[in-house]
Amino acid sequence: MTNDVKESFNPDSPPAPAALAAKVRTLAPSMTRSMQRVAEAVAGDPAGCAALTVTGLAELTGTSEATVVRTARLLGYPGYRDLRLALAGLAAHQQSGRAPAVTADIAVDDPIADVVAKLAYDEQQTLADTAAGLDTVQLGAAVAAAATARRIDVYGVGASSLVGQDLAQKLLRIGLIAHAHVDPHLAVTNAVQLRSGDVAIAITHSGSTGDVIEPLRVAFDRGATTIAITGRPDGPVSQYADHVLTTSTARESELRPAAMSSRTSQLLVVDCLFIGVAQRTYETAAPALSASYEALAHRHTPRSR
Repeated sequence: MTNDVKESFNPDSPPAPAALAAKVRTLAPSMTRSMQRVAEAVAGDPAGCAALTVTGLAELTGTSEATVVRTARLLGYPGYRDLRLALAGLAAHQQSGRAPAVTADIAVDDPIADVVAKLAYDEQQTLADTAAGLDTVQLGAAVAAAATARRIDVYGVGASSLVGQDLAQKLLRIGLIAHAHVDPHLAVTNAVQLRSGDVAIAITHSGSTGDVIEPLRVAFDRGATTIAITGRPDGPVSQYADHVLTTSTARESELRPAAMSSRTSQLLVVDCLFIGVAQRTYETAAPALSASYEALAHRHTPRSR
């Protein structure tokens, strides 16, 4: 097992069958190649793998029984027997039509109608996977911290910076003090000013973006409550996160980079966080939101001379 992969078995809450495929897609890129073969096999043919013994799956994937068991534990199950039960449940979902098979990648010569259909399916699957795998206890704790924060800083670069800006402007519209930092130097210098009672949110799909991790580390050291929104919950960013909100992503391909699908799942998590905060601060959030709507309406209405 690579150093950046931790066995994430939680005996009290193994993932439900509906969340299994999402967890495989999320964790597979950070697994060893032998564990990836096991994960890809169970995600690709849950019904077939559910019928195999641990020895049978090891032979099918060209790995060892120990690798199969480690993979099961990494996915959140006490052992292979529990993983087999989840695979049987996932297979039943697929047979009932509630979990359709994964579509093919977008090809360079695909008709535009096929591109639309494949993208729409991938977006829907990404959202469903993210919702299935999102830890609502962690989300609730993040909401509680943000709702009472003196100040909220959000860090992100590239596509994640757009998501960070979206979150910050939403929070500003309900009367909270929130800033999205896309310049890594300004992010760090602002993080130094944070303290207990403040919140810092890092958005990074890879979980290893240095320009996002560094301000979060500084905020963590200063005593702020820290939140990571990431597709790699075992990545370096989680070392400095009090609360981790995991996103899912569709399979990366030549014409569909990870930034596209990760943005979709990040926006869902951001919206969940925002709605939760708005609910908790409704007495002040509702008038603030109304005032912002009114201000924008006046801005777009031509003034009489």
